[in-house]
Amino acid sequence: MPNSSAPKSSRFRGTWHDLVNDTVDIYHGTTNVLAASASAVTVALATTFSTLITAAAGLVSTSATQALGYATGAGGAVTQDTTASTGVILSKPCGQITTVALTTAAAAEEAFVVTNTLVAATDTVVVSTTYAGGGKPVVFVTNVGAGAFTVNISNVHASAALNALIVINFAVIKAVAA
Repeated sequence: MPNSSAPKSSRFRGTWHDLVNDTVDIYHGTTNVLAASASAVTVALATTFSTLITAAAGLVSTSATQALGYATGAGGAVTQDTTASTGVILSKPCGQITTVALTTAAAAEEAFVVTNTLVAATDTVVVSTTYAGGGKPVVFVTNVGAGAFTVNISNVHASAALNALIVINFAVIKAVAA
């Protein structure tokens, strides 16, 4: 991304119009943090930057190997104590919740509250699960509110009870009403 004719001074802050490649680059010292052309914008924020990137035209990954999502360190993990209805606290944008060993009967449900200070009432909380026991759990979220959401576990098996712990992965997608 950096241009060999670009500013070399660590004190430089500003833009550089690369006439050869027809791009506009933004530099912080000798680090090229943004390169814009007529067809693409590339952002390379250094770890010392903390910012919100806004994309009015949408945000898309064109990589075959790199997906959109949270980076290492953004998530957390918590293990539920006592019973299947015991709430947990995990204030991270994503993570894993490990339940107690469940004994939920066929066609029955369990629910517990996840306290998460990062969640707003307009957010979408996505969940998935890993389970290796009897029965057939379906996991979904209800009651998303400021600082909390409820995880529901339904055993949809016709006759077998759940008989193991469940690992629930979650991710918060920030959203607004207007």
